[in-house]
Amino acid sequence: MLLTAFTIFHVLLSLIGIVAGIIVLYGWIKDKSFEQLTTIFLITTVATSVTGFFFPFHGVTPGIILGVISLIVLAAAYATRRKSDWRRTFVITSTLALFFNFFVLIAQSFQKVPFLKSLAPTGTEPPFKIAVVLALVLFAVGGVLAVRKQGSKSKFMTAAG
Repeated sequence: MLLTAFTIFHVLLSLIGIVAGIIVLYGWIKDKSFEQLTTIFLITTVATSVTGFFFPFHGVTPGIILGVISLIVLAAAYATRRKSDWRRTFVITSTLALFFNFFVLIAQSFQKVPFLKSLAPTGTEPPFKIAVVLALVLFAVGGVLAVRKQGSKSKFMTAAG
């Protein structure tokens, strides 16, 4: 019962982080600043990675490795958030952290949702690979567009710097 409640809490944190992150990324592409939403994105994404370490331990898994990498990327994002000279680094690391969180959503969906599990029972089948590659391309394009906005006098660069 306690593990189920904790899992729901962990998933809710993740979903809030993903939704907030997508809105923030869209804002960066449109040269808009969503400072409060950016804070929500960062906090919930860090909390998602941290709470992931509190599940029963069954050895080092790809999820644990991704959680460690995500926290390193998020630390870089946090360290550069309010430094205008490092704004591009902030956008890149934040977008990468968002992709990692979204990747876990895809992986967990293919493991837990019966319809998706039937399409890719081992996670090596084409539907899973297509979903991951599509997400990677979308976040890469979004990240590149957001970083390009940093080349000009961005409105949100001065708001955060």
